[in-house]
Amino acid sequence: MLRAISGAAAHRDVATLTTAIGVLMTFATPLAAENRVTVGGISYVNYGLAGVGRIAANKRDRANETFGSGSGMAFDAASWKKTRSGYAGTLLLLPDRGHNIASQTNSGTINYRARVNRLSISFKPVPVGWNPPVGQEQSAVKATIEETILLRDAGGRYLTGLDPGTGVRAKAGKFPAMPEAANGRVSIDPEAIVLMPSGQMYISDEYGPYVYKFSARGRMLDVIRPPDTFIPIRNGAKNFSAEKPDPQGGRANNRGFEGLTLTPSGKLAAILQSALTQEGKSSPFTHLLFFDPTQSAKPPADYRVPLPTFMEPDGKLAVASPSELAALTDTRFLVLCRDGGNGYGKQGEAHAASRYRRIELLDLSDAHAGGGSQPDQQQQEGQVDKLSGKLLSFIDLNDNAELIRFGLHNGAPNDRNNLSEKWESMGIVSALDPNEPDDFFLFVANDNDFLTSQGYQARHPYDDHVDVDTMFLVYRVRLPGYEAQRARLRKVAH
Repeated sequence: MLRAISGAAAHRDVATLTTAIGVLMTFATPLAAENRVTVGGISYVNYGLAGVGRIAANKRDRANETFGSGSGMAFDAASWKKTRSGYAGTLLLLPDRGHNIASQTNSGTINYRARVNRLSISFKPVPVGWNPPVGQEQSAVKATIEETILLRDAGGRYLTGLDPGTGVRAKAGKFPAMPEAANGRVSIDPEAIVLMPSGQMYISDEYGPYVYKFSARGRMLDVIRPPDTFIPIRNGAKNFSAEKPDPQGGRANNRGFEGLTLTPSGKLAAILQSALTQEGKSSPFTHLLFFDPTQSAKPPADYRVPLPTFMEPDGKLAVASPSELAALTDTRFLVLCRDGGNGYGKQGEAHAASRYRRIELLDLSDAHAGGGSQPDQQQQEGQVDKLSGKLLSFIDLNDNAELIRFGLHNGAPNDRNNLSEKWESMGIVSALDPNEPDDFFLFVANDNDFLTSQGYQARHPYDDHVDVDTMFLVYRVRLPGYEAQRARLRKVAH
């Protein structure tokens, strides 16, 4: 069990820690098609890619606006079943705050109504070790948009992707002060989603950073606020804007709760995309918070967890950012981590190759919660509290030996078969194999930033002069005990 402790832990030197982690990650043995990670006597296995699928970049959702941006993903596990040709089920795919129009206006955000898209998914996997049929390399996953659920506040008004600027909606009843745009709508930049058996949804965002609870029809029911340390502060006041410069304290710009998952014991776990501003953006750690959704005002347990590092082409050490989180147990998680700025959709061959896109296994079995810095404590760059947990590399999305089987690659040529920049969501469903009950399919999807030459959002057409499809990569994995943990969660949730 996780054991929380109070008080600040001894500070460590970030430069020394960063170098040590960087050397370890840089010279690690390249992942083979089958990769096995053993923790506490349990072996988790990646058998490799089992399928790829696409949704066209110019596809429109049920609200007749450009679909895309798989920032968060949640399967309806009860819908997942075997079919004559493979599998089928229902998937919720969460877009973020909408198309970035910085090149067309003075602002990078638009009045995009926040939403969740419900998709019908069919999946015909390629058997382990086989190559897909010629001409069908990227057709294993087929998706149909069944419904677009627009998110609303408690009063029924649409939520918006507009940057809130200095706007703050005052605390009212059980709802805390929230980011509010100039049009009077709550501002949200959605990044991750958890689907409850009741159909209710928890969605984490970057503006707050908050975790919002919605009904199955998209009406706001509750808001979970992190400790004061996480709230962005400028000039001594709350300021939820994601525009430059970074706040003096709290979450950094566009570095909110990127990952969200539900543990088997019923806790919501949310991971921040980087260290807090006052802790130094280059720090190779972040915060993993555990909230009790039944007591949303209860302070969370706060774990400072390490992040992987990698070498940039210029020889500088960089920190990979977490983009999604999936609980395997109460103490073990899959964490999707990546670099930023490279991949299809970025101009020029120099930006073609990603340096780091991996799914890590984060083990907190022996970890202790350390508690965040107090709001008035401004930590110096290079000073952090004791780190908790350990990381082990599980799946390398950039493995060209695997990608090439499906007509894909990482790096030049920078064409539509080069992986796009941002891979941000994960979903796990059973292989429903009675002979291998611990086998599952791990779906990974990208945030394509709504990049298309035939776009339409917020009543305006747009042309990005490039088409980046929404894509799914599906891995067959062995996760011992995962089904039993999910059964435990279903019992807790009901």
